Amino acid sequence: MQLKPIRIICGVMCMLTAHASCAQVFPVRPVRLVVTYPAGGPADIAARALAQKLAEIWGQQVVVDNRAGAGGIIGTEVVAKAAPDGYTLLHGTAAGLVINPLLVKNLPYDTLRDFAPVSMVVIVPQLLVMHPSVQAATLKELIALAKAKPGSLNYASVGVGSPNHLGMELLKSMAAIDMVHVPYKGATPAMADLIGGQVQLAFNGMASVLPHIASGKLKAIAVGSARRSPAAPDVPTVVESGLPGFEYVAWNGNFAPARMPRALVEKINRDIRTALATGDVAQRLASLGSEASPSTPAEFAAYLKADHTRWLRVVQTIGLAPQ
Repeated sequence: MQLKPIRIICGVMCMLTAHASCAQVFPVRPVRLVVTYPAGGPADIAARALAQKLAEIWGQQVVVDNRAGAGGIIGTEVVAKAAPDGYTLLHGTAAGLVINPLLVKNLPYDTLRDFAPVSMVVIVPQLLVMHPSVQAATLKELIALAKAKPGSLNYASVGVGSPNHLGMELLKSMAAIDMVHVPYKGATPAMADLIGGQVQLAFNGMASVLPHIASGKLKAIAVGSARRSPAAPDVPTVVESGLPGFEYVAWNGNFAPARMPRALVEKINRDIRTALATGDVAQRLASLGSEASPSTPAEFAAYLKADHTRWLRVVQTIGLAPQ
């Protein structure tokens, strides 16, 4: 009968010390998982699948808190300023943690200073898709066409500095081709014009384009991930298609506020890895065209560094200045 009060006392002590034994009793109350996008989107669905399984593992509620807006800045700042006790975590993305620091002046957080990477959660391979009217069937043919007719092809993105804008600019740079960028104010109008043939190309997530590929409204040319996607196993990677070293994926990962005890970071990491290894979570993510991709904190930190280097090079190449 006295166990619960003892656990609460231990939980309070865990906030004050970095002793490994503290992590063993975490959590003793509900945990908040902040998502920087609205409910119902791919990042939110992935976060909820993970939260449900973590709640089962922990025996405590894991509340998904959608803090959308300002390109992910609002929700990211919430976690940057939270107590480093494990009870407020961030389900973050490349847009908020890597690209925003490159393009936004006076950002109210610093990725390296304010966050402890806990684990990658999912990667979302991005498909290079094309309107059927374009006379190319492979990436090699597309590159040859673009070189033969510089500036004749255009591509859609959801805005200047958005991940799919930078992904295409990375492709342009590595292939040494010239294509025209057509930015839109959202995914829906961009997809509508791509299907209608007003623009010819785009990088998009699996879930949004696979139905249009199946119907013949779009052609899949290549996938930006390092390996082929199980959701589209017949589509070659950009690397296989002749551009070694290319990688463009969207990703979601979990972060804690900086200065959280190392033992607690490692415990949460282990529990995330356990959750993502369960069949129902992996199946739910696969239905979104996502791939469960757990990592150690060190692996995730190294990936962040590589991602920063990749997009910094692109931003500098195209001359985007922080706004």
